[in-house]
Amino acid sequence: MLHKTKIPNLKVIAFDADDTLFVNEPYFQETEHKFCALMEDYLSHQGISQELFKIEIANLPLYGYGIKGYILSMIEAAMNISNNTIPIEVIEKIIQYGKELLEKPIELLDGIEETLQALHGKYKLVVATKGDLKDQHSKLHRSGLGHYFHHIEVMSDKQEIDYQKLLGRLDIQAHEFLMIGNSLKSDVLPVLGIGGYAVHIPFHTTWEHEKINHTIEHEHFSSFETIAEVVPNLL
Repeated sequence: MLHKTKIPNLKVIAFDADDTLFVNEPYFQETEHKFCALMEDYLSHQGISQELFKIEIANLPLYGYGIKGYILSMIEAAMNISNNTIPIEVIEKIIQYGKELLEKPIELLDGIEETLQALHGKYKLVVATKGDLKDQHSKLHRSGLGHYFHHIEVMSDKQEIDYQKLLGRLDIQAHEFLMIGNSLKSDVLPVLGIGGYAVHIPFHTTWEHEKINHTIEHEHFSSFETIAEVVPNLL
């Protein structure tokens, strides 16, 4: 259990954005289901999903995380699955799916705004998230949460070195930093690795790439079922 007495010098609390502040992964899954239906004459839905995932992971070093890279990966997957015979109308449909994904409404997760209200002014609050810069700034603006945050960091990745760079920009030490997010792989493990604190708030669905197959036991780590449970342990 996280207690303020365990973080006596805490200065900054960082929040992941997607599936921590607002809904994200279910929209990607909805789009993937539409893509599989679009391509089902060529391959089974499972086979299509596997091919898309393989291409997404291969493209991460080039495109990074985000919807625009996902659109390009869907187009590439469609070309591979069809042996480059895919009609232009299908490509147009994939682009349409991507635009619809970019325009999805912002759905705040339960307890987020109340948590930010409670912590605002007591700690420096920042957003630390992966994804496309323009898309993430747009989502945060549309969410109405932007005024709670001192700093917004859209990261190309969330490895230890990326968090170390963030701490440098914030001019703090690792033991003064707490990260809150839904991904054990991206929001917890690298922060613990550099000496920071991390809180895991699980979301009901997680992208395969963000999953780990082991449990975490660490004196700087806590997990809560809801974001609202964090506040009493920090104030």
